[in-house]
Amino acid sequence: MGKGQAAISNTIRVLRFNAGEMTQAALAEKVGVTRQTIVAIEQGRYSPSLEVAFRIAAAFGVPLEQVFQWHGQDQ
Repeated sequence: MGKGQAAISNTIRVLRFNAGEMTQAALAEKVGVTRQTIVAIEQGRYSPSLEVAFRIAAAFGVPLEQVFQWHGQDQ
């Protein structure tokens, strides 16, 4: 990826909307992080730990791959 481009994207905003327009604060409470952490992850400014990523997927009842997509280069 080019400089400044996140290698991981996510569908959190869409999933929140589809979950009855769940707020960032409500998701943060379910996951056990701050709302600011959810904002940063959702905007692609922060990549969550693997545990937090799984907690987010579990909060929506979907597989991890439905929430996060990795756009790495082939080695």
